[in-house]
Amino acid sequence: MPAMPGGRAVSPKIWTLVAAVLGSGIVFLDSTVVNVALPAIGRELPRLFVGQLEGQSYVYNGYLLTLSALLILAGALNDRLGRRRMFLVGLAGFGLTSVLCGLAPDMELLVLFRLLQGAAGALLVPGSLALITVAFDGEERGWAIGVWAAASSATTLLGPLVGGLLVDDVTWRAVFLINVPFVLAGLWVTWRHVSESRDAAASHSLDWLGASVVALAVGGLSFGAIFGQQRDWQDPLAFIALGLGIVAAIVFPFLMRSRRDPLVPLELFRSRDFSTTNLSTFLIYGALYVSFYFLTLFTQNTLGYTAAAAGLSGLPGSVALIGFSPRFGALAARYGPRRFMVLGPLLMALGILWLARAPADSSPWILRATDLASFIPSSGYLIDFLPGQLVFGIGLTIMVAPLTTALMASIPVERSGLGSAINNAISRVGPQLAGAVIFVVITISFYNGLAARVPGLAVDSTAVRQRIAPLNVPASGTPADEVAAAQAASTESFHLAMLVSAGLLLAGAAVNAVGISSGVAVQVSDRREQAAAAPAEGTGEGA
Repeated sequence: MPAMPGGRAVSPKIWTLVAAVLGSGIVFLDSTVVNVALPAIGRELPRLFVGQLEGQSYVYNGYLLTLSALLILAGALNDRLGRRRMFLVGLAGFGLTSVLCGLAPDMELLVLFRLLQGAAGALLVPGSLALITVAFDGEERGWAIGVWAAASSATTLLGPLVGGLLVDDVTWRAVFLINVPFVLAGLWVTWRHVSESRDAAASHSLDWLGASVVALAVGGLSFGAIFGQQRDWQDPLAFIALGLGIVAAIVFPFLMRSRRDPLVPLELFRSRDFSTTNLSTFLIYGALYVSFYFLTLFTQNTLGYTAAAAGLSGLPGSVALIGFSPRFGALAARYGPRRFMVLGPLLMALGILWLARAPADSSPWILRATDLASFIPSSGYLIDFLPGQLVFGIGLTIMVAPLTTALMASIPVERSGLGSAINNAISRVGPQLAGAVIFVVITISFYNGLAARVPGLAVDSTAVRQRIAPLNVPASGTPADEVAAAQAASTESFHLAMLVSAGLLLAGAAVNAVGISSGVAVQVSDRREQAAAAPAEGTGEGA
């Protein structure tokens, strides 16, 4: 029988953790596993109205859009209508839409089913953390959150590898159908072993006006950032979406203050730890998005890494995250999260600064399955990337579970679903907004560097920008001097992106140092007197 820290076997809690990991794991898996299937989807699926590249983009981003936009509404529904009930609804919806995606006859229907799949996933991510928060106390809660974080990281890491194997050896449709056995397992565990809980004090009526406004805010900002980058900020629709999102975000707190039973009670933000954790989430996850995105482009398009080698290059740090997150979650619950939430981002920034010194001629680690010698890392990787990625990975391991532990300890248990949803929405929309702004800065830097190296080149012309783009391989037929200049300019742009990322991490560390309380985050039996948010009738069989 599985044992918790201290050796106590607590089977119902373990089952709850298993259900939470299964539910959130499939959502995180689908955020990455589909990426490698997009080319095959574009080639094989007939299209009625959208182009090939446009359809591929909608398949990927449509899922993220509804997932992000509906998170806060889903968190409120979890707390009000029952966390177990809504988790079951989310699992069933995710399983059904996964089957529909796998059987989709054309691109347009696949996009529709992906939108619905994201909506179902929105119920699972905050719901999984809420289930853990209700079931666990004190150090056990920190340990459980660490397990949850490690499992989420593992599924995200394995997504591209699993997707590649399924696309190559089975069919692209299998990347959706693979969710079904995990959904069935999650349904069984949740139905049999997870107890129902809800916020007993909450009204059964829902603030649908508030839900609509917050969905417009999160969805508008998310769509505007994604669409703007895709269209190089040449399409006014991106600015319209951003404008609507900004207006809705400004209106939302005033609306919440005037509502009798608001979707998001503003008193949540009176908790210093809650507000600080969300601000640091915005900064730190913005840095993660920027660093991962530009590192992938730089290693593959500028240095010549294969996709597999680029993925494997970050494996050492990821292994640390998967292996040690539970331990740091428990330590954060025992000693308080502040020291970990400061030290972690500082180490991450040091790792990023090491990457910011990588030269344009760093030798690539090229992986070819038919050549065992190519599995041996190059000196360029060992010197220019491995030390930085190890330090970064250790810092990420120290930070992730304590940040989540601090978040869930800063809010009443009965609001655990809503609090988790707010933080998840910030962790998804914030990085996209930060990435959109930084992408504009990087683009300006790149073309200025290109113009300085190739005098007379019309870098503002559409023709040149179609041939040569930041941190991308120049089009075939591009003159050799322009290729060399583009490589040098891309390297400078990569360095700038890493410096910005390090700055965001240092800012996050500073915010945590000042804002997070120094006391122990979660006391053993800290809120058990609240009866775990008033366990409701209809508990699962075997609970």
